[in-house]
Amino acid sequence: MFSFADYVRVEEDSPIKHEFFKGQVWAMAGGSPRHAAIAARIIATLTLQLRDRPCEVFTSDLRVRVSATGLGTYPDASVVCGSLLIDVEDPKRHTITNPKVLVEVTSPSTEEYDRGDKREQYQTIPSLEELVLVSQDTQSICIWRRESDGWSEQIVTGSAVAELASINCRL
Repeated sequence: MFSFADYVRVEEDSPIKHEFFKGQVWAMAGGSPRHAAIAARIIATLTLQLRDRPCEVFTSDLRVRVSATGLGTYPDASVVCGSLLIDVEDPKRHTITNPKVLVEVTSPSTEEYDRGDKREQYQTIPSLEELVLVSQDTQSICIWRRESDGWSEQIVTGSAVAELASINCRL
């Protein structure tokens, strides 16, 4: 069993990324060229739209920690508005806890986890307002949006525009 601090130390010297949960560490699979291209386009699109606002778009190199469950992971993209809140258990200060928007590009090997357990854990992040799940294999974007009484789900397909209300952006 690893502590989060142990995990951070191992991760610092590792050539591959790992996910951390309940003392266990798992290697994260590399993405396909299609997965990488979709993530890059989303990051570029959001970066352009947010250029004059106090929000920053991050790649999958930024680790996000779900404080309520302890999950440490690397979403395909994340958006933070305002100051970064650094996880107090990360001595290297490379883990944030306050994303406003998270994006995951789903693949056949990750889809069930991304739409199920991982989504549920992400939804416990107090600052998170929208979770965007983009299908690698179909023209489909699922937006989970925090509402006053819980979470709503919106699915956008084909060439329709996905509105990210929390940051006033479009995909």
